[in-house]
Amino acid sequence: MTKGRLEAFSDGVVAILITIMVLELKVPHGEGPAALRPLVPVFLAYVLSFVYLGIYWNNHHHMLHAAGRIDGKVLWANLHLLFWLSLIPVTTGWLGDHPRAPLPAAVDGGVMLLAGVAYLVLERTLIAAQGPESKLGAAVKGELKGRLSLASYALAIPLAYVHPWISIAVYALVAAAWFVPDRRIERTLAP
Repeated sequence: MTKGRLEAFSDGVVAILITIMVLELKVPHGEGPAALRPLVPVFLAYVLSFVYLGIYWNNHHHMLHAAGRIDGKVLWANLHLLFWLSLIPVTTGWLGDHPRAPLPAAVDGGVMLLAGVAYLVLERTLIAAQGPESKLGAAVKGELKGRLSLASYALAIPLAYVHPWISIAVYALVAAAWFVPDRRIERTLAP
């Protein structure tokens, strides 16, 4: 498989996931503002998950742009990432339906933690395929934000049992930290 096919397949999966999530948003029952109130938690969970998928899609694109070689290990590592991302619509729906319950908030964090680990595995697998002195290897050398994100998820999971909104706030803060794409790859590839 070429890099282009891998990226196109991954783009298609992310597009489907976003479509599935938006289908969870139901039409309000009623015509006044009160009809929107029950939809607020579901909508906010959708927004957070949409942002997360957008962050992964954006950084995945940059990472693959820096890669020159794709092998079988990269294909499997990419599928591993897509597996965890594919669970986001389920955890989003559950969290949106039960925003005050600790288990949905903890499970959502668990999926985000495992998606983050899968992304790191894909990054390391791509670097191994390119060689440690590759442009991608140089661009992500000494990366700290990803590791801090994983630690934040790991901390937020048990905090869901203190109060789910604490975990949700941590997830939102991690998303905010990643909202601006990682520019190290762009800088490394710039002529």
